[in-house]
Amino acid sequence: MPRRPGLPTRRFGPGAGFGGVFNQKSNTPPMLPIFLIVMGALFVIGYFFHGSGSGAVSRVEGDFTCTAEVHRALPLLKMAYGDSMHKVLHVGPESCSVVSELSKEEETEVWGIEPYDIEDADGHCKSLVRKGFVRVADIKFALPYRAKSFALVIVSDAVEYLSPKYLNRTLPEMARISSDGVVVFTGFPGQSKTKATEPSKFGRPAKKRSSSWWLHFFVQTSLEENEAAMKKFKQAATEASYNPGCQIFHLKSYH
Repeated sequence: MPRRPGLPTRRFGPGAGFGGVFNQKSNTPPMLPIFLIVMGALFVIGYFFHGSGSGAVSRVEGDFTCTAEVHRALPLLKMAYGDSMHKVLHVGPESCSVVSELSKEEETEVWGIEPYDIEDADGHCKSLVRKGFVRVADIKFALPYRAKSFALVIVSDAVEYLSPKYLNRTLPEMARISSDGVVVFTGFPGQSKTKATEPSKFGRPAKKRSSSWWLHFFVQTSLEENEAAMKKFKQAATEASYNPGCQIFHLKSYH
């Protein structure tokens, strides 16, 4: 735990099932149906676990979130940022899962901000909220932290739901409260929609912007890319054969 500053089954009748597909008078070896059943089970298991990365699972079954991508990228972020990963703030839905994962590391302080309602969160997440390790806060406004409260701020599945009017405030705020940088995970244009696109809960659908749009926005808001961290991250990604499922931007903190 960090220190203070996540079709019904068909029933077959007698004689039915996989074995019932074969003619009893055929010369098919009796072990073949058993082999087919085993292979089918292995296929189903492999399908559900394929691409799970570090094991992080989105609450949105069958869909993809950039917070799940954060879990996959954590080893690479540690290589790129070193000691800066010892004091981290994660901002985004399912922040409890990131806080829980990073809190397993020695000498690591980690906090989270859940920008949306957590009524459906599990008991562990609500416990983190009660203890103050995770806050529920509207990120459209000033964040409740002093300048340079954290070494690194990681944000995922959050900036997509902000208009430029609020982005002009939110990302500079993250640059203000960090000392060593901000890492932004955001979806690619055309990426499949997730639960977070429900307008009734999040106010507006996700806006997946292109990399050129983001780079132009960074210039407009005087946010500089962290080229040193970017280079280390890309090198680590190449060595690990890591192919990101989201756009990842490395920004400098305000000084």
